[in-house]
Amino acid sequence: MDKENLIEQLKAQIIEALSLEDVKPADIDPNAPLFVEGLGLDSIDALELILLLEKQYGIKVEDPQKRRDVLQSVASMADYILTHSPKL
Repeated sequence: MDKENLIEQLKAQIIEALSLEDVKPADIDPNAPLFVEGLGLDSIDALELILLLEKQYGIKVEDPQKRRDVLQSVASMADYILTHSPKL
């Protein structure tokens, strides 16, 4: 899977996992921050995204600092998945 397709897939999965009813995939800038700015997600949303990575891609991110880096944006999530997922 290439990065662009993965980003589009991630956008849809994030919307579904977080029940973002008023958000469409096209509304999400893949390079925008997911937390505070951008989508304005919070720590509960971060846990949902960690679960998404584990269930969909077989990735566990144990280190809190690494989680922060991985969950920076949709693009950073895609980069991490492409280099670490045993399911791709």
